[in-house]
Amino acid sequence: MAYAKRTEALEPEGAYQVLARAQLLEAEGREIIHFEVGQPDFDTFANISLAGIRAIAAGKTRYTSPVGIPELREAIAVEAGKQRDITIYPDQVVVSPGAKPILFFPILALIEAGDEVVYPDPGFPSYRAIIDVAEGVPVPVRLSEDKKISFDLEALDQLVNDRTKVIIINSPSNPTGGVLAKAELEHIAEIAKKHDCWLLSDEIYSRTVYEGMGAPSIAAIPGMSERTVIVDGFSKTYAMTGWRLGFGIMPKGLARRVELLLTHSIGCTAHFTQLAGLEALQGPQEQTRQAVALYQRKRDLMVAGLNDIPGIMCQKPQGAFYVFPNIKSYGRSSEEIANWLLDQAGVAVLPGSSFGRYGEGYLRLSYATSMKLILEGLERLRSFFERLPRSKML
Repeated sequence: MAYAKRTEALEPEGAYQVLARAQLLEAEGREIIHFEVGQPDFDTFANISLAGIRAIAAGKTRYTSPVGIPELREAIAVEAGKQRDITIYPDQVVVSPGAKPILFFPILALIEAGDEVVYPDPGFPSYRAIIDVAEGVPVPVRLSEDKKISFDLEALDQLVNDRTKVIIINSPSNPTGGVLAKAELEHIAEIAKKHDCWLLSDEIYSRTVYEGMGAPSIAAIPGMSERTVIVDGFSKTYAMTGWRLGFGIMPKGLARRVELLLTHSIGCTAHFTQLAGLEALQGPQEQTRQAVALYQRKRDLMVAGLNDIPGIMCQKPQGAFYVFPNIKSYGRSSEEIANWLLDQAGVAVLPGSSFGRYGEGYLRLSYATSMKLILEGLERLRSFFERLPRSKML
């Protein structure tokens, strides 16, 4: 039997593959340190879980509007607008089961076969997958280590042209933790306006930033709100990864197109999940601030420990909960080293190549775990790399 060509280039997401291998080893009795999965290590905050439980008990288990219940859309408009210092109207808000549909459906609604889409590399693997399924032309733009592993704007200038339909940005970044400064966003905005491009801005980590800094949104730059799709959600900020609750903010006309795609695909997001999300937004926020402060301490511990290992260079990320250390001095592929780390040291990490070809020579580690496990994992990493001969990559 033949299959449609649009799925031929699709590959599994690396995090799920490594997690599955790690769980098989655990089933055999091995003790594995998990640095591969990007999710908070604490439970959903109690007030949010109770809101969801009460909603189920109250019978909030029926169909809702494909774009979300009105009270949640209104709350998102208020809170997201306040965070980004922009005015958002509820009919610009689209709620979805997780943030991935808000990555996928706007691309489907915006590009025709052959349109170019510029995206960060290394970057979240679903960007490339979505472009391929939509029959667009993927155009990776390299992230520069000299710029705190953020966008290489000179490279971007060379890549964007009149065939470019969408530019995807992600700040704070997965996998690097880099945050785009306002001046960088202004540069990207000028390029987008010059070539009449759309911007898809993945801001899922926008509330996980350090040293009191913020993560500015490109939608706040004059002239950009009418050509920007903001992608955000509840998974990272509120430890709601399994609840599957995300949202997009976009121009009203595009929101109506995305609503049709939601209608004919997922139907709607669970009512009780949305009510839990409403509590997340309107309930106490102190726990989220405490979580970010704890992540910052974990980041500092992880970065210092990695940089203390000869041959590893690790920049200090400004946001998210990942580090992206440079391991090029060991002269091995990142996939080879990641496999060895899991098999020999019992440490699950992701190869940088899982995030694109420019991710080769790096590893991605999540520090969204306990201090104790970070310390144990660092000891295992040190022991492993001390035994690994160094031979710089060409």
